[in-house]
This record gives sequence, C-alpha cells and structure tokens, in this order.
Amino acid sequence: MTLRKFPSRLPARSPSVLAALAPIALPVALLAACSQDGPPPEPPLPAEALEAVVEDPGVPREQLARAVDALFTADGIGETRALLVLHGGEVVAERYGEGYGPDIRFTGWSMSKSVTGVLLGMMVADGRLRLDDPAPVPSWQRPGDPRSAITLRHLLQMRSGLRHDEASEPLYESDEVRMLFLDGRDDMAGWAEAQSLEHDPGSTFQYSTPTTVILADIATNTIAPGAGADERQAAMAEFVDARLAVPLGMTSLVGEYDASGTLVGASHFWATARDWARFGEFLRNYGSVAGAQIVPRAWIEFMRRPSPASPDYGAQLWLNHPSGEERDNLFDGAINEDIFAAIGHLGQYIVVAPDRRLTVVRLGQTEESERDLLVDMLEDVVALYPPR
Repeated sequence: MTLRKFPSRLPARSPSVLAALAPIALPVALLAACSQDGPPPEPPLPAEALEAVVEDPGVPREQLARAVDALFTADGIGETRALLVLHGGEVVAERYGEGYGPDIRFTGWSMSKSVTGVLLGMMVADGRLRLDDPAPVPSWQRPGDPRSAITLRHLLQMRSGLRHDEASEPLYESDEVRMLFLDGRDDMAGWAEAQSLEHDPGSTFQYSTPTTVILADIATNTIAPGAGADERQAAMAEFVDARLAVPLGMTSLVGEYDASGTLVGASHFWATARDWARFGEFLRNYGSVAGAQIVPRAWIEFMRRPSPASPDYGAQLWLNHPSGEERDNLFDGAINEDIFAAIGHLGQYIVVAPDRRLTVVRLGQTEESERDLLVDMLEDVVALYPPR
C-alpha cells in the first residue's frame, strides 16, 4: 500500500488536540512499515539449520536449510530424529534431533522389507531360487493344498492371497502384531505360513508384514537347510554381512531373529542414518556400488516395476504411482516421475528420486494421523532439485 506523507512540520496545536492525535500515530507508523512490495522477509535461520547444509548443495543453500529445518520444527509431523539429503551421491544436508547422532542405529521397521527383497534377489541370481516356481514352503506342498500355487514373485509383490490382515482394529488382534509380539513371536514364519488362502494367488494386493517374514524364512532355509535355530541365525547373519553390509559399506547393519532362528526381515533391520542412505543410493544406482554390481540390475528394475495387482507397489518397494484406492504413500501431485521409497512404521522413509539424482532419508516417530503432512514436507525437499 502507499500512504500519503504527512507534512514535515505540523502547525501548532493545543495540548488537547495533540493528545487526541496520539492514538493514531502508532497504527500509522506500523502501516508505513508494511508499505514494501511482496511478502514480509522470512525470519533468520537458526545457526544449526544453516550449518546442517553444505556450502554448495546444488540448490540455494538457505532454501534447502529451511526445508530441512521445517522437518525438525514444524508442528503436526511428530519427531524427526535424523535427516540426510544426498545429491549425486554426496551428502548435502545432515541433521539429527537432540540425543541422536551419526553413530546411533535406527530400526527400519518396514524399510527392512526392501533389504529382504534385495537378499532374495541375490539368491535368485545365484540360481538357488526361481521367481515363478512354487515358493519352497514345505507345509504348502502337501497334495491338494491350494497354497502350492503361491510363487516367490507373488510373495515379493504382496499378492500371495494369504489371509493376512495388516493394521486392523483392534490393534492387538492385527496379524502383524500377533506374529511379532503375541502368539506367533517364537516362530514367526511358522505362524505366517499357517494362514489360509483368502484370494487366488496372484490376484489381489495385500500389504503384509507376515509375507516378508515368509520370504526371510525361505532365504534362511535356502542358506541353512535343516539347521537348528542358532545355526540358522549365524548362517543368515554371515550372508547379510558378506553379500550386502560389507560391499555397501553398511557396517552398522544388523538384523534381529526370532527364537526359531528366522530373520525378522519384515521389520527389524537396524542401521545408522548414513547406512540407510547408502542403501538408498545402492537402489538408485540399480544395485551397483563404486562400479561393482552387487545384485543384478534387472533385479532392482523388477523391484521398481509396478506389481500387476497394485500400481503403487513393486517388489518390496513403494512406488510414486496413484494406487487407485484410498492409500497415498508418496507424491502423486506435481512430482510424478518414477520416484520410489522404502517406508517404515512411524514415519521412516528412504525416498529415492533417480531423475533428480537424489536420496532423502528421514527417521523419527510420526503417528499415522500426521503422516500426510510429513510426506508433503519431504516432497518440499525433493522439489527443490530439478530433474535432469
């Protein structure tokens, strides 16, 4: 707005007139301060916000610092405990919440599913497993058991047809809770594999934590057939280290195991934020690390390809495609290229935007009711980087 200027000198007035004008003076001064064009300037950034971003992050440094800072300070998104942004393979932003740091391991929750998906790819590449053979679960191979039609591909793409009811109410009756913490906890794979068919194998998408535990059990049995619990655990831990953790430099990666020695590969891998970022970069580079192909490129392409039963899911990875249903896990708005993500309970995210040469890791605690706002704010970070 433009205000008419007052004369530089006012005519003499009586004290009563001056007193009458006094209440007007302050509002006029405030209006004058608002007379500049455009929005008011943004408040200065806290020092820690700017220090979290390198000098040249590939986009305006202050914009990235503000987007990162918002993920730690905004109301309604829960608690961010770690955030990393990698552009072109280089860390351009790294920040931790109070009490957390680069040496702290974070549980991946369902980001672990993507790790298990890669491990299965290694076994397929080794010729130990085949995607379209019946899944090698002994209890399904009895004559007349319809579950014998379930393949490894069906399990990886969450379309086995098994009766697995994820995130149902009441929560203590939800299948993943029962398997992980209640009646299935000592033999999680046995519990998951005992469920009956609800749909024809391959026909219906059903996101399922028990399904990935079945995959982890198949992997463990492939490495250590007929072994006891301790031997199963030791063999699987050695495989994870030798084939994934060491080649990727994920020295902090560790999995949990149940009492039967089965890797809890659906939810219980732990790693530092930097190592989760290394895993995201590994996926962005189609299974290659420093020129070495750790898993065949075709396997990562398979993981990133939409499932026939659900366009927003690949094989143990979420995809940035509309689901056609109520769920909305990624960015279905202005950013519509082939972004994908490993997503875990309570707001764990590894978001990979290949066209932008970008990997973003967010770890923390966010309730389901707050997740949409968190995703919007992650989208703000990704949107700063233009696609190639």
